[in-house]
Amino acid sequence: MARADLVRHQLLLPRDSSERLETVARGPGASRSRILAAALAAFLGRKGADEIELRFMARLDRISNQLARIERNGQVEPERLALFVRYMLTVNAPLALVPEDAQ
Repeated sequence: MARADLVRHQLLLPRDSSERLETVARGPGASRSRILAAALAAFLGRKGADEIELRFMARLDRISNQLARIERNGQVEPERLALFVRYMLTVNAPLALVPEDAQ
């Protein structure tokens, strides 16, 4: 990034955060400015996400799971009824037909 694209800011950090930043910045290829810029970009990127989606994501997942369960049960019920009817027709003896003349 060109120096002309950068804007200078002055920050006040708590002492423990400042010490941790200094420790991380001592590493090769790291600088306080790059670390703070990356952290700020990540923070602002997360805040810029769709708030409604973040807020209701767990609830939408739960509703989706409930709908999937209802759909599964809707597919199982006709098969369950068919098995019951087949069982009842197999177990029960057929009714004898009475001719109309015998009545």
